[in-house]
Amino acid sequence: MVGGMKTLAKETVIYGGTTIIQRSLSWFLALFWTYYLPSQADMGIVNNFYAWIALFLVILTYGMETGFFRFANKQDENPDKVFSTAVSSLGFTTLLFIVFSFVFLQPISQGLNISDKPHFIVMMIFILAFDVMSAIPFAYLRYENRPIRFAFIKILNIVITILLNVFFFLLCPLLSKRFPEAFSWFRIERGVEYILIANLIASVVQTVLVFAQVKIKFQFADTQLLRRMLNYSLPLLILGVAGILNQNAAIMLFPEIYPDPSPDKLEAYKQLGIYSASMKIAIILIVMTQAFRYAFEPFIFAKSKDTANNKQAYAEVMKYFIIFGLFVVIAVMGYMDIVKYLIKSTYHAGLVVVPIVMLGELFFGIYFNLSLWYKLTDKTQWGAYMSLIGLVITLAINIVFIPTYGYMACAWASFVANMSMMLISYFMGQKFFKVDYDLKSAGFFFAISLLMLVVILFEFVYIDKIWLRLSINTFLIIIYAYIALKRGFPVDVLKRISVVRKSIK
Repeated sequence: MVGGMKTLAKETVIYGGTTIIQRSLSWFLALFWTYYLPSQADMGIVNNFYAWIALFLVILTYGMETGFFRFANKQDENPDKVFSTAVSSLGFTTLLFIVFSFVFLQPISQGLNISDKPHFIVMMIFILAFDVMSAIPFAYLRYENRPIRFAFIKILNIVITILLNVFFFLLCPLLSKRFPEAFSWFRIERGVEYILIANLIASVVQTVLVFAQVKIKFQFADTQLLRRMLNYSLPLLILGVAGILNQNAAIMLFPEIYPDPSPDKLEAYKQLGIYSASMKIAIILIVMTQAFRYAFEPFIFAKSKDTANNKQAYAEVMKYFIIFGLFVVIAVMGYMDIVKYLIKSTYHAGLVVVPIVMLGELFFGIYFNLSLWYKLTDKTQWGAYMSLIGLVITLAINIVFIPTYGYMACAWASFVANMSMMLISYFMGQKFFKVDYDLKSAGFFFAISLLMLVVILFEFVYIDKIWLRLSINTFLIIIYAYIALKRGFPVDVLKRISVVRKSIK
């Protein structure tokens, strides 16, 4: 039992750490683009493309990863047959997608305002195809408890992508000057194309490597098994699509809603690029809070032996998550005079959205923590309901207000949608699975955080000297940290973290 817990803890660290490393490296790559893509519009185009890729990745996998785990772990099922059936299903539907996309290549290109660059769509199609086909082999590695191989291939994918981006955007400009004939093909204006090429190469390598790790005897698809897997997996598709659209609907729809009469929508993509770059700063909160969950939650849950203690642990995790998340918000905003240089100065006009987006992401993190109630009570339909409510709010605010307020509408849409989902999840959770969350602590830390944010924003308007702003904000951050340690983190919790960490090692 103890050995199993240690294995589980270590695998959680590896899988969680891999996700954090991937997100962090992808984040640095996006910051890199702000400095080396030739225009803000290119940044908008890239983010628009990847929003569509994320959506179709969910659609084309249609919950089959979860279905594979479900059926591979059944005692009366053959894991090799489950794997073969899942891969065959995805292979068939992916092939249909490729054929369909090529038949309608020109209309799709026109729909994305790149009718003169259909090869962009071709590369996106094959990026999707390879990523979809690698999904089940990655799930198989997790099923086989091979986290090291899983992590290595996942991280290698993003490392290859970064190295190719460095080659195209840093080395090629230098080499083209020194060896103009050999590098006559290089044009910095083709930056979006180079990003897609880098991604495609990395996806091909990833797919080849992960399939090489799967040592099974491939079997023909079992139609009866496939029917049962689809019955289980397809409902998850609705939840997945709603979740992705909640995150990316604004980026996907912005070029069509923003009032830009030009056929290439360059002004719309420029505004989207500014918004997307500023959002990358807000992603600091997502990465940090995800790291917090992987680092802190095991220590809290390690002491829980029964339902009552579990509920207490859920409340503790929520309390510390809120305290930590608000600390990240205050720290980022307090040092914005430094943090803003993570993106090129031409994107700084969009920094006004950062506090709104960060608080919205904090609400989503709280919603994520709250949502355990519908998983533990088998009322998973509520996950779909809340995602759909959030999606309706997101779409309504964006469609109504983007024409007037531009990307500010996107920021507020995310804020309102995530806050609404958080509140609904809390009140419904208290009805079906009551947890005594520390609302006084949450209210207290939100109050002092908002007060500090008001002071910080006031400084940007009325204090010109950067050193003075940074000094005041450092003092505020220290005060918050002191209050958090004194009032938020009891000594016994800090001791428990140390004890459990040693036991895991």
